[in-house]
Amino acid sequence: MNRRPAVLACLAITSLLTLVLTTAASPAQAASAFADTDYVALGDSYSSGVGAPGQSGLCLRSSRGYPAQWTAANDPRSFTNLTCGGAETDDVRSLQVPFMSSGTDLVSITIGGNDAGFAPTVISCTVGSDADCQRVVDDGRDYITDELPADLDATYAAIRRRAPHAHVVVLGYPVLFDTSSASCGIGGMSLTKRRALNDGARLLDDTIAARAQAAGFTFADVRDRFAGHGVCGPSPWINGLTLLPPTDSFHPNQSGYTYGYLPALSDAAG
Repeated sequence: MNRRPAVLACLAITSLLTLVLTTAASPAQAASAFADTDYVALGDSYSSGVGAPGQSGLCLRSSRGYPAQWTAANDPRSFTNLTCGGAETDDVRSLQVPFMSSGTDLVSITIGGNDAGFAPTVISCTVGSDADCQRVVDDGRDYITDELPADLDATYAAIRRRAPHAHVVVLGYPVLFDTSSASCGIGGMSLTKRRALNDGARLLDDTIAARAQAAGFTFADVRDRFAGHGVCGPSPWINGLTLLPPTDSFHPNQSGYTYGYLPALSDAAG
C-alpha cells in the first residue's frame, strides 16, 4: 500500500479539524456573548473619557474612554453614550436616564464626584495651604456623609425604573495621589494635602459602593487597579495639573482607562 496518499489524507483531515476548532474558539465567538446586548453608558467625565486623547463635543466624550473601548472589544448589539463631563446626579436623572431604552441590557456609570465638589476641592488644595485643603476636604466629607447617599439612591432608582432588567455596573473612582514619597516635584502637592484628598476619595468610594449594593447593582472598585499609578507616582495613570486642556487635570490618562477602568467593567459585565 502506498503510504503517501494516506498520510496526505490524514494531514488534510487534521488541518480541517484544526481550522474548525480554531474558528469555534475565535475572538468573534467570545464577543458574541454580547451580540444581543444593548449597552448604555451614563455618568460624568470619568465615563466620558476626559483626560484621554480624542475628546469631542460639549460633553468631552472620547473613543479612548472605557465605554467606547469596551464596545470596540465586545461588539454589543447597540451602544448609546450619554455620558457628559461635569455631570452630577441630577443631570443623570434629568438629561441622561430619560434617553435610555427600557430594553437596555447593560448600564455603566460613574457619578457622585462632582456632587461632592471634586473640581473645586482639588483646585483649592492646589493653590491653598495645607489647612485650607483640609477644610475643603472636610466640607466635602460632610456632604458625602449627609447628602450624597440620598442623591445616589434617587439616581439609581431612576435607572432601575427606566431599564428594569438591565445589569447595572457602578464604577468607583481611583485614589488620585501616590503618597510613597514626600516629594511630588516642583509645584506638586504636599504629602499632607495628598493624604487628605485620598482619604476623601476613599470615603466617596465607600459611600457609592454601599448605595450601589443597596440598589442591587454591581459595584466595580478600581482603587486596587490604580494602586501604584497615582499622580506623583513613577508610572501615573492619572493626569496631574494640566494646562492644555485644563479639564484633563486629575482625570485618568489613556493608560488609566485601558488598564484601570476597562478591565473593571469587563470583569463586572461578565
